[in-house]
Amino acid sequence: MDTIKKLEILSASSQYDLACACGTKHDEHRKRGADGKWLYPLTLPGGGHSIMLKTLLSNACVNDCKYCPLRRDGNMQRVALTPDELAKAFMEYLKTRRDLIGMFLSSGVLNTPDHTMDKIIGVASLLRKKHRYRGYLHLKVIPGASDAAVQEALSLASAVSINIETPGERHFNLLSEKKNYLDDIIRPLKLISKLTAKGMPNAGVKATTQFIVGASDETDSEIVKYLFGLYDRLNYDRIYFSAYQRGLGNPNIPGERFTLDGGDILTREHRLYQADFLVRLYGFEQSDILFGRDGNLDLDRDPKQVWADLHPERFPVRVNGASREELLKVPGLGVVTVDRLLKARGSGRIQDIARFNVKGKRLEQARKYLLFE
Repeated sequence: MDTIKKLEILSASSQYDLACACGTKHDEHRKRGADGKWLYPLTLPGGGHSIMLKTLLSNACVNDCKYCPLRRDGNMQRVALTPDELAKAFMEYLKTRRDLIGMFLSSGVLNTPDHTMDKIIGVASLLRKKHRYRGYLHLKVIPGASDAAVQEALSLASAVSINIETPGERHFNLLSEKKNYLDDIIRPLKLISKLTAKGMPNAGVKATTQFIVGASDETDSEIVKYLFGLYDRLNYDRIYFSAYQRGLGNPNIPGERFTLDGGDILTREHRLYQADFLVRLYGFEQSDILFGRDGNLDLDRDPKQVWADLHPERFPVRVNGASREELLKVPGLGVVTVDRLLKARGSGRIQDIARFNVKGKRLEQARKYLLFE
C-alpha cells in the first residue's frame, strides 16, 4: 500500500480524537450525518475544508479501551506509516495546500507507550530539524508515556494533549482493564501542567485534554468538577468533549445501555461545551453551573438560561449601568456583544441591542432580561 492510501485510512481513523481545534470557518465545522453521527472535519490527501492535517501514525493498538473502535480486538484494516513517510508526505502536501497551518498527530499504541512516542517524536524531529518546518504541530501524548518522552514531545510541539477520558478512576476502570488511571493518565497530565507553567521552558506550548462523554456512567456534575480542577489547578488551555457513539465500542460498557437517544447524547455534549464556555469566557463559578437531581445538565435549556431562571432577583439588568459581569449573565448576550455594548455606552445611551447584531431568538431572549432606562 502506498503512502497516500495509508494516509487516507489513518486520517479517517483520527476522527475519534477531538482534542484540537481543526476548523475556523463555517464549512470546516463538523456536520451531523443522516444516521445521527457526527462527521468530523478532516484534511485528506484528496482535499477538504480543514486547515490542519489530522492523522494517526498507526491505527493498530495494543490497548483495550472499550469505547474505542481502534482497540486491540476491534475490526478494521490496520496500517502504519514510518516517521519518514509521514514527514515527507506532509511536506509535499504543504506545497499544494497553502491554507494548511499544521498537523495534529496521534497514534494507536504500538508495542509500548514509549515505543509509540519515539515514532511520534521522530516525525516531529524530522519536520523541525530536517525539513525546517516552523508551523503548528500538535502532538498527542500516549497514556503511560515516560516523563522523558513527555519532555521531548514538549520541546518540539506547538501544543500537546492527553485524554483524561473520564472524571475519576472508578469510571475509567469500566472502560479499560489494561491502563492505570493514576499512572498512565493523571501522572503525565500533571507533568504537562508543570512543564508548561509560566516561567518554565515550555510555557508557550498549549495543553489540552478531552473527556469521552457517556461511554462510562459519569454525570455532568462530575465532569464539571474535574473541568474546574483542570483549569484552576493545572492551568490547561482547553478541554474538549467527545460524545460516545453507540455501536463503536464493547457492548458491555455503560454507554451501550443508556436510554438517551442519538440526538440527546449530542445535546449532552453540547451542554458541556456551553458550560465550558461559561467558565472560560463568562466568569461563571462552579456554583453557577446548575444540575438536575440526576447530576446532569438540563437538555432543554442551556446552562446560562438555567442560572437566570433560578435567579430572578438579578434581573432585569440595566443596559446603561450594569457591569460587564452582570451583562455576561444575561441569556442571549455573548462576550463580543457585551464588549461592543460597553464600548458604545461611552458615546451615548443605548435604547436597543438589535444594533449590536443580536438577532432572532437571541434578541427575543435577551430583551426579557434587560432594562433600557
